Amino acid sequence: MSVALPSIKQLHQILPDEPLLMMGAGPVPIPEPVAAANGIVINHLGDTMACIVEQVKQMGAYIFQTQSPWLLGVAGPGSAAMEMAVVNLVWPGTKVLNICNGFFSQRLSEMSERAGGTVERLVVEDGRSADPDDVRKIIEKFRPQVLTLVQGETSNTTFNCHLPEIAKIAKEFGCLVVVDAVCTLSTMPLPMDEWGIDAVITGGQKGLSSIPGVSLVAFSEPAWERIQSRKAPCNHWTLDANLATNFWHRASYHYTAPVSGLLALHEAMRLVCDETLEKRFLRHKVCSDALQSAIESLGLDLYVEPKARLNSVVGISLPPSLSAQQVCAHISENYRVEIAGSFGPPIVRIGQMGEQCRVHNLFRALHALGSTFNDLGVAVDVPLAMAELENRIQSSKKQTPDL
Repeated sequence: MSVALPSIKQLHQILPDEPLLMMGAGPVPIPEPVAAANGIVINHLGDTMACIVEQVKQMGAYIFQTQSPWLLGVAGPGSAAMEMAVVNLVWPGTKVLNICNGFFSQRLSEMSERAGGTVERLVVEDGRSADPDDVRKIIEKFRPQVLTLVQGETSNTTFNCHLPEIAKIAKEFGCLVVVDAVCTLSTMPLPMDEWGIDAVITGGQKGLSSIPGVSLVAFSEPAWERIQSRKAPCNHWTLDANLATNFWHRASYHYTAPVSGLLALHEAMRLVCDETLEKRFLRHKVCSDALQSAIESLGLDLYVEPKARLNSVVGISLPPSLSAQQVCAHISENYRVEIAGSFGPPIVRIGQMGEQCRVHNLFRALHALGSTFNDLGVAVDVPLAMAELENRIQSSKKQTPDL
């Protein structure tokens, strides 16, 4: 034969003996029920799967906080869900206002252009949230039909804190609002109906603490009406929302569903519902605030000012003597903790999503971070930071006993 038989290592020869603690910008550690569900394969059609899908939709209504029935899944990462929202709402000639303050909001812009939209970008200074007054001015002038933005821009750890006001302005002008909530859904409030959001996008692997590769989109009734008003079919067959209703609303065939991933997502969403959104939001805020305060006690600076700072992913400024690659490699190799670099700014990022927000994970990650900086020649105060973290956690225990 012309192609030689390759010599392949088994997984146990490739994977580390001690798994890394995943404290980067995602994926995140998954709970045992999620891991167990991901090992099950069932028929992607039939009564059992129909029951699973129905419960995912019911839980989705609670987690997205919407009365709209138009929740759809996609076999793919959060970017596939993002593209499903865009290509079904944007077609040639659609005016799209893209609020761009980072890598992933820029991706929404590019997708809109590829779908044929006429895109106007409101470029926001790095590390700042979009100003509603600026949004109003450009909407009055440009009159978009669709507005896209990211609630939590993981690339630079910026939080678009004025999302409710921006959505309200868009509604005044009949503009649909598409929100990327890949890292924020279930970690902080995003009441879809109350805020007037028309499409919310999320992936499984961040706030929901499920596996990568199965994602969700929730469309409002006005968004669904626009989808139904299309003169030409969506040019993406797999991501066609109308075709997706075959599986998600008619217990019928669209394509072979990622059954194991859906079962894992079901269990992840069940755990969110068991905890309740109120308790989950509070847990995330308490843990992230405590970690941020402890990082500052190390003697390090946080990248974004508090008002526009994303709690779900914390950005830490690096001194000129260190690169993100150095820090991430050292903490991984020496402390078995994984954190993330960035998409541009000189920072490293620590995730605070789902199972990352547990006390034992905070202490291990903080100690590893401080020790790494000391090892690399940047003196930080690890004992002081650990004490600060302990004090912040203990002071919150009465509010959040399940940390």
